[in-house]
Amino acid sequence: MKRRDFSLATLSTAAMGSLPWSTPALAQGPAKFVAGKDYLKLDRSVPMDADAGKIELIEFFWYSCPHCNAFEPAFAQWVKNAPKDVVVHRMPVAFRDDFAPQQRLYFALEAMGLLEKLHVKVFQAIHVERLPLNTDASILAWIEKQGVDKTKFADTAKSFGVASKLKRAVQLQNDFKIEGVPSLGVAGKYYIDGTLAGSMERALQVAESLLVQVRQGRA
Repeated sequence: MKRRDFSLATLSTAAMGSLPWSTPALAQGPAKFVAGKDYLKLDRSVPMDADAGKIELIEFFWYSCPHCNAFEPAFAQWVKNAPKDVVVHRMPVAFRDDFAPQQRLYFALEAMGLLEKLHVKVFQAIHVERLPLNTDASILAWIEKQGVDKTKFADTAKSFGVASKLKRAVQLQNDFKIEGVPSLGVAGKYYIDGTLAGSMERALQVAESLLVQVRQGRA
């Protein structure tokens, strides 16, 4: 979804769910990806949170985005098979102030070690069960139903650590000039989304190509 789409109040989540997130990748043999066409090179490199010898890849997403929901299984599989030197981080965006509850949800789950258990379930709750989960109260009620201590979760969501993560997420969103989600940031230097690449399937191919270049010192 492009940033402008989030302001269209008449476009319901159900309607957005019918929009395609991907188009078939072009079968043209080995691809040569072009800066400015298939991906963007940032004017200024963004400091990354990765150890020496590691390359960071960031997925920018929003839980209520139908395209992010559709992309999640493919991306999760890609992460499982990612090269050993690639560090993957997911980063929830906030194009509007009312995105913040879902940002807190993600970072609280991360802090409590519950992402593996509940990350996909959040997508399912929103897109399959049609639960909005767009306020702190609705999220807390859902969290309790998942067997999580709601007091501990609420305290974690309001903690300094989570607040710091929110600020970092907004900074990265601005630094990468995120225009829509899902989208990818590679090595603090490159931005890729489905519009540029042609599909999110192809976006992953672009990311793989850039990772090779970074690893070989050619980017």
